[in-house]
Amino acid sequence: MERNFYGPDHELYRESVREFLAREVEPFKDQWDDEKWIDRSVFARAAKTGLYGLQIPEQYGGSGENDYRYRMVVCEEIARINALSFGLTVSLQDDLVLHYLLDLTSDEQKARWLPGFAAGELIGALAMTEPGAGSDLRGIRTSASKEGDNWILNGQKTFISSGIMADVLVVAARTDPAAGSRGFSLFVVERDTPGFERGRKLDKIGLPSQDTAELFFENATVPNANLLGKEGHGLHYLMSHLPRERLGVSAKAIATTRAILNMTIDYCRDRSMFSQRLIDFQNTRFELAEMDTEVDVAQAYVDRSVLAYNEGKLSAVDAAKGKWYISELQKRVIDRCLQLHGGYGFMREYAVGKAYIDTRIQTIYGGTTEVMKEIIGRDIAR
Repeated sequence: MERNFYGPDHELYRESVREFLAREVEPFKDQWDDEKWIDRSVFARAAKTGLYGLQIPEQYGGSGENDYRYRMVVCEEIARINALSFGLTVSLQDDLVLHYLLDLTSDEQKARWLPGFAAGELIGALAMTEPGAGSDLRGIRTSASKEGDNWILNGQKTFISSGIMADVLVVAARTDPAAGSRGFSLFVVERDTPGFERGRKLDKIGLPSQDTAELFFENATVPNANLLGKEGHGLHYLMSHLPRERLGVSAKAIATTRAILNMTIDYCRDRSMFSQRLIDFQNTRFELAEMDTEVDVAQAYVDRSVLAYNEGKLSAVDAAKGKWYISELQKRVIDRCLQLHGGYGFMREYAVGKAYIDTRIQTIYGGTTEVMKEIIGRDIAR
């Protein structure tokens, strides 16, 4: 089925993205995974090429381009070379951190942080999750109390993607325990903040070169000038920005699922068994037919979600539907693709094996499948 989704400018952009990835990422992605660290200099080159940060206004070094279809192009091209750790780090900038900095900052804050992001010199992270508070944001216990012109932060965060590499972190903290949902605020914590310490780099089963960390705040002193948005509006800001984050998960999921399925189709055409190609078995064709259909149908939903987002009409419920369904589809399809590869699918040198591990987190971060269903179910009940 023809998508009719992209225009000529998107395809020209794709050529630029593909050339950059072939030169700067594909030759090094396996080395980064072995070393469990991405050479951060690649992000400066990526930003200069326009691989991310396009939505940053021109006055701060960006292009002022808000069409999410350009993000989709990047997701598809990164999935094509199976550089998922690099892709997640780029997504963290475009779908999370930059979205907060563009929407909630004052002119002075924009001038302080956005040029660094546009140049790829600043890497950001979003610090919400705590040992006792994951999808339940109201369970956040990290506290911030006002002292003169500063805020004093105390608490702990965990599972923070890019927590080691990040230069600036958007941190959620409780500023008024008696105010309920209006008792949370957001702060930008910079690398050299007194009282801010990074803990261990967590040992994950997948996405090895994408660092994930514990963070500690012990009387960390954050200037009032680093308060993001209005005091007491933190929970509202977090909730209102989740559709973009969840759209980002859906975009990565559908792109990776299609890429792995295409690789599997090629494998089944080339692999011989019992004197015939694997694709000549009816069971193989049925498996591929089911997956191809499911991915096409899911792609239509993601495309519609992207266009709705461009128009400012993507609801939290519709984003939640895409997030849980596409990520669960990804898990199911990649598992079946691995099965079709047989023993080779269990080898790291095959893209399907790496993707099987690297994408497992997608049904968990950004809100678990169960939480997404609860959001949708409550909307139906209401």
